[in-house]
Amino acid sequence: ALGHGSTHLPSLILTANLLSFAGNIIGSGIFISPKGVLEHAGSVGLALLVWVLGGGVAALGSLCYAELGVTIPRSGGDYSYVTEIFGGLAGFLLLWSAVLIMYPTSLAVIALTFSNYVLQPVFPNCIPPYNASRILSMLCLLLLTWVNSSSVRWATRIQDIFTAGKLLALTLIIIVGFMQIFKGNYKELAPSNAFRFWMTPSVGHLALAFLQGSFAFSGWNFLNYVTEELVDPRRNLPRAIFISIPLVTFVYTFTNIAYFTAMSPQELLSSNAVAVTFGEKLLGYFSWVMPVSVALSTFGGINGYLFTSSRLCFSGAREGHLPSLLAMIHVKNCTPIPALLLCCLATLIIMLVGDTYTLINYVSFINYLCYGVTIMGLIVLRWKKPKIFRPIKVNLLIPITYLAFWAFLLAFSLYSEPVVCGIGLIIILTGVPVFFLGVYWRNKPKCVNRLIGKPALCASLSSLPKLCLNWHQKGQGTACMRLASTQSWAAAGTKWPVLLFGGCFAHSWVHLPPLMPLCPPTQLAHSSCPVANTPGCHFMHMETERAITKGLSLSELCPAFFTVHQALCDTMSYLILPSFL
Repeated sequence: ALGHGSTHLPSLILTANLLSFAGNIIGSGIFISPKGVLEHAGSVGLALLVWVLGGGVAALGSLCYAELGVTIPRSGGDYSYVTEIFGGLAGFLLLWSAVLIMYPTSLAVIALTFSNYVLQPVFPNCIPPYNASRILSMLCLLLLTWVNSSSVRWATRIQDIFTAGKLLALTLIIIVGFMQIFKGNYKELAPSNAFRFWMTPSVGHLALAFLQGSFAFSGWNFLNYVTEELVDPRRNLPRAIFISIPLVTFVYTFTNIAYFTAMSPQELLSSNAVAVTFGEKLLGYFSWVMPVSVALSTFGGINGYLFTSSRLCFSGAREGHLPSLLAMIHVKNCTPIPALLLCCLATLIIMLVGDTYTLINYVSFINYLCYGVTIMGLIVLRWKKPKIFRPIKVNLLIPITYLAFWAFLLAFSLYSEPVVCGIGLIIILTGVPVFFLGVYWRNKPKCVNRLIGKPALCASLSSLPKLCLNWHQKGQGTACMRLASTQSWAAAGTKWPVLLFGGCFAHSWVHLPPLMPLCPPTQLAHSSCPVANTPGCHFMHMETERAITKGLSLSELCPAFFTVHQALCDTMSYLILPSFL
């Protein structure tokens, strides 16, 4: 529904929660991270222990997020919690890091994994060429960006279809692994061999091993993004955590156990696509199933990250935390094309920066930094608002334990990889001046507003050369009135900052540009709209009338520089043009 205060009806039952939660965590990371975890752990036994402890840490974090989710019951997850507890700057920095680091880097890692698994069967005896891997990754990313820009329906269908790939691959690996154990092929898992170190891992190596493993567990905070849709979150949110996290940990641990029934540690470390090597050793003629399944899984993963990251950019722009250009959608396709293009461009740049495992360290460090700040907010909220109603209240030892591990992980990761982690911190800190100049500074000079609004304006005006109004009058046919002075948006704007259309959308309409900004504070409705008297719709109409009678400029109405809105009855009454044109 349009208007402020709209909420979603609770619709997700516990079973759906479990499937959604576990399905979001289990992703492409399990086909990427095992090599990185083993490399830094130094032994099979310690690598498996890292996977188990990684699940435990994710469970602690999830319990903390459960309290935050029901105490601050708004969809939006980390961004909502940090903004509520620490204020706009902290929320903006989290959004800034997500847009510039977390999502693009994760996209780059998954895209590179896709190309590795597609190319590995073509180059069975060597690592696929660097250029071939990058080009294929970029083509895949560009293709899915085009799909997401063209149709929301196709984007969601791809996600549903290709999710089956990861389930097929993991199920096959675990079943074959159990068969190997029953046959007695578990030499590398025997205690005498499992804890035989080929190197002595330092504390820094252990921190990096956890960072590599945490990439596979990323997504454990997903359920809090849909808190409003949960049925009885006080009971079902903890239950979903207690069932989902152990399930995911079981799948990840036994997938790694299955790998070691077929490969020695040296073979796993020398493999560029672990699941492909596993299939070649044990599946015979059906070895092709593994690269195909993993490629399908990673293809769907790229699509999913593109979908969610573009919506995050879009939401941030609608809140005024990002340029208004990113809040524009395609009128016909209803897709946030500018946000998608930004995510695509950032990912293409990051692909050229480093190898897969360096990028994992990079994004995992920033992820953990954001998780820790959010969980720190739980303790701060306990101190600032001790009497607030908390349907779920965890023992303080849980966030303290998580934060102790968090501090250890970040400190030794920064010590072991100062350049990689330091660059991430610097990028986050660049958001501070951006926040104060772009968000906090409200009363900007007109020249600054023109500079900020020009990209969004150009994107709209360049695609609409003429303004055409159609009226259906009694006894007359359709007439298209094209006045000489209204041949362009610029010309129309100089004479009529506000054009009154009147009538229903079915009887009067205007050719809209392909890209149109949406602005929550200014929803326009016609007085004759059948639902005009419903809460919200009538208020929007009155606000529009008040703005017209007072002659308010568009910048006072909406942070975007022009806006066109359809009411619930699909009518349109006013088109407001930029007053500075």
